[in-house]
Amino acid sequence: MRSSWYGMHDPPMPAGRYQFRPMTAADLPLVKRWLAEPHVVQWWGDASEQFELVSGDLEVETIDQFIVATDGRPFGYIQCYDPEIWPDSGLGDHPKGTRAIDQFIGELAMVDRGHGSAFIRTFIDLLLASGAPRVITDPDPANARAIRAYEKAGFRRDRLVDTSEGEALLMVRDR
Repeated sequence: MRSSWYGMHDPPMPAGRYQFRPMTAADLPLVKRWLAEPHVVQWWGDASEQFELVSGDLEVETIDQFIVATDGRPFGYIQCYDPEIWPDSGLGDHPKGTRAIDQFIGELAMVDRGHGSAFIRTFIDLLLASGAPRVITDPDPANARAIRAYEKAGFRRDRLVDTSEGEALLMVRDR
């Protein structure tokens, strides 16, 4: 298995309360189930289309995908990538080494319990400590829950941007 951008290898890397395990093909049924959950579909869109993208990204060396767990129980997904790989993304120019993230909590029982902002902060702290000068994300401007979670994780609102998925709120966290 390839290592992630910041040197994470199997077995899972404990990061306090959360573990980030590199996603494998064995995780695809779980991720497929999560993508079909109404609270995920609401913001990620068509489950079949998203599953095609996420499963196809397993073969892409420039995207690191992780299953997020707490106490050994998987409950979420996070991916990070170099936004320079997609220069037409609408996310603008950022310092070399910047990472972009996308994530969701798949298990409904874990939503609205503080896990989102906590595991995002933990993951971003690892990225920044490993040399990333900046981490960005681009939630839908109407997704108040995600925006709150990102702000609690230390992100600041930057500006509205036009992406291939529509208008998004660019959020930034610098080292």
